[in-house]
This record gives sequence, structure tokens and C-alpha cells, in this order.
Amino acid sequence: MPRAKAKTDDLATITARREALLAELARVDEQARIAQEAARDAGRPVLLAALERVKISAIDKADARSIARALATHGGKSVAAHLASISV
Repeated sequence: MPRAKAKTDDLATITARREALLAELARVDEQARIAQEAARDAGRPVLLAALERVKISAIDKADARSIARALATHGGKSVAAHLASISV
């Protein structure tokens, strides 16, 4: 005859299970945050490698920040397309 399942609906068991699930959720949230931060900065090595290969004339700090903000806001593809569309 099969054994009866242990009763798991008492408050202490539920509370312990809830705390374990919340701890696991916190770990997953932290992993997601780390992955999002890494994804946000994934293009940096590629951009820096490309910048190493070209000569860049003088640029002031405000313009450099503006370019960096445009890359962060609109993404590399959009900024590259815009730069390619303007006649130099």
C-alpha cells in the first residue's frame, strides 16, 4: 500500500517554502541584473577595437559624451546609419 503524503499545508512549512522561493527569486533577479549590465556594455570592445584602427582628429569632451550618449540611447546600428546618411 502506498505511503500517505506528508502534510505540507501547515503555516511553518508554507513560510519556509515562501522564504526559500523569495531567496531563489532574489538570486535570479541579481543574475538578470548582471546579464543586463553586460548586454548594455557588450559593444564596447568592438567599438574600441575599431577606434584603434582609425585616426581621429581633435574632439572635445562634450562632443565625445554626446556621441557616447547617442550610442547608448539609439544603438550602434542607428548611429552608424545616421552617420552614413550625412554627406561629409
